[in-house]
Amino acid sequence: MKIGILTGGGDCPGLNSVIRGVVRKAILDGHEVLGLRYGWKGLLDKDTVNLDLRSVSGILPKGGTILGTSRTNPYKKENGVNTAKENFKSLGLGALVAIGGEDTLGVAAKLSQDGLKIVGVPKTIDNDLEGTDFTFGFDTAVNIVMECIDRLHTTAESHNRIMVVEVMGRHAGWIAAYSGIAGGADYILIPEIPIDIEKVCSSLRKRHERGKNFSIVVVAEGAFFKEENVCLQEKKLDEFGHVRLGGIGHTLGRLIEEKTSFETRVTVLGHIQRGGSPTAFDRVLGTRFGVKAYDLIKEGKFGRMASLKGKEVIDVSLEEATAKLKTLDLDLYELASIFF
Repeated sequence: MKIGILTGGGDCPGLNSVIRGVVRKAILDGHEVLGLRYGWKGLLDKDTVNLDLRSVSGILPKGGTILGTSRTNPYKKENGVNTAKENFKSLGLGALVAIGGEDTLGVAAKLSQDGLKIVGVPKTIDNDLEGTDFTFGFDTAVNIVMECIDRLHTTAESHNRIMVVEVMGRHAGWIAAYSGIAGGADYILIPEIPIDIEKVCSSLRKRHERGKNFSIVVVAEGAFFKEENVCLQEKKLDEFGHVRLGGIGHTLGRLIEEKTSFETRVTVLGHIQRGGSPTAFDRVLGTRFGVKAYDLIKEGKFGRMASLKGKEVIDVSLEEATAKLKTLDLDLYELASIFF
């Protein structure tokens, strides 16, 4: 069998471990693996690369993806779906592994329903994909943010400043909550709960009254103020209808300084959270997902996705996994708020 594999959406640490897991297991069983470059674009353009043991040697510690990625949506391209089906057949693919988040796997679910033999692997920095407890890349992002918060503590204390740290999280506050708790943040703001600026400033004032002359505030990029919309870099939509977020950190920092008179600085971590070598957890999880994806193909269980439930890697329906977003467990936010 010839097995295709693609990586779509935003890059994140651990993608290469999934690719490596699929390739190693498939080749051991005597199959051929074909990489589709730049996500679904690779299938539409027939832009491919042969993957063998040499191709995946040494890629485990590398961030990003050796196949490249894009946010291409076949359902937004003229004749895109038919082209995808025709190319699937002409490339001689017996099955396809799609690695991505809600958008990439949403396309995979539709194409699977249309008759293509596809299995999925969940990937999203934000950890907001329903159907799995954790996605690879999330742990790496949290550790990167935590280290940055640790570093900001010392400069904040030295200058008696409030530091606002803007982190990733379009619709869900998983990164903000986990990194904020781990880094000892003094306030955490998430998309699930609209920002009450007066409450935030009151908490910071009380902290200063207790003798603490600095504070760290972590805010997810998708957080927003009551009765206001999210902050945008631009209004242009991508092929999945998403806008580019950014700016909440600077807006929040300005308001805090105006209302409290405390000197405030803003750090936007942005793509730093995506880059670099994956943690041990993400390398192992990615490897397990890759091997599971191949096993699903071997068992003929198409339209399914590898999933982490507790300690076990199982499979769930692609359709169910992409039906809704997994927002932050508010019990975790209650835990974090003890330290506000």
